[in-house]
Amino acid sequence: MLLNMLVGLPTMLLCLLMEAYIVVLCLRYYVGYHTRPSGNGAGNKAILWDLLVLGIVMLLMMLGYFVQITLWAGLFMLLGEFDEFATAIYYSGVTFATLGYGDIVLSKPWRLLGALEAGNGVLMLGISTGVMTAAVKEVIKHNIERLKPGLNG
Repeated sequence: MLLNMLVGLPTMLLCLLMEAYIVVLCLRYYVGYHTRPSGNGAGNKAILWDLLVLGIVMLLMMLGYFVQITLWAGLFMLLGEFDEFATAIYYSGVTFATLGYGDIVLSKPWRLLGALEAGNGVLMLGISTGVMTAAVKEVIKHNIERLKPGLNG
């Protein structure tokens, strides 16, 4: 069990640091979001800007998931748990998303790593939900402000 923790916790820490970096990137887009087009005739530009901001946030989050899943898969390959990287990625993705099909399992000595990755995935999915909620809230807030009579025209 101790060996699982010594191997798994640094991997989780690396994933947490990477996710924090992605959240910071998303927050920078929020700051830039305040300079988006507004006023008369900016309706179509505002919609495109909203799509761009939300799309970038979603893309960054998904990219972060993929990197983390790949990191865990690499760890499983280093430990000799899988013969093929594709199988390691599959197991890691299923575990990260907490689906847990059970068709592939880690060997007994490393089984706790699956639970650590699932915990990592739950935390990351929760953080991403918070970031996406904030992004959608910003889009709604700015569109309400843009559409208020007398403010922009």
